[in-house]
Amino acid sequence: MFKISLILVMAVSGTRAVDYFLELEELYSECTNGPVGSVPLDVAFNVDNFRSVIDADGVHVSGNVTTVWDFDRTDRLSGKINVFRYNRGTWEPTLFNLATHKVCNVIFDKNSYWYKWWFQYIANQEEIQEKCIIMKDLGLDNISGPPLQGRYKAVIIWELFDQNNVRRPLSTCYEVRGRVERK
Repeated sequence: MFKISLILVMAVSGTRAVDYFLELEELYSECTNGPVGSVPLDVAFNVDNFRSVIDADGVHVSGNVTTVWDFDRTDRLSGKINVFRYNRGTWEPTLFNLATHKVCNVIFDKNSYWYKWWFQYIANQEEIQEKCIIMKDLGLDNISGPPLQGRYKAVIIWELFDQNNVRRPLSTCYEVRGRVERK
């Protein structure tokens, strides 16, 4: 089983000298402007065993998130993480963006940000290298990310493409919204 605990929190966790305040009761929400045909996290993944808690030390996640995707191993997984800052009524892009057209190729490259910030902490790396994130019942553990201050949202998009580079009809898009303040 490939447990995903959790890529979705990388933009709001990982530092100690800040306070975190989520805008919504849930840690993640549907995308406001996601790709056509995208589904929220809780449709693409089973999140029944996922828990999040916010306290004085930050955002804490535990449990498992298990993919319900079951695509061919030859499919290509594309991933994007875009962080936006709320400024005068508008969500503006920030420099905190990360994208790759071949997630499965870069997640264990020690020179990549994907590895440095998130995937190096995964306990079951061999299984993930074999199956990536596109095979049913896979997941990863213990993800953290960069420090931020102000009102932010992270938009996380996962898309699959077949051998002919045709986008699969199912992709997932979700947001993590909150306010981050330095202590």
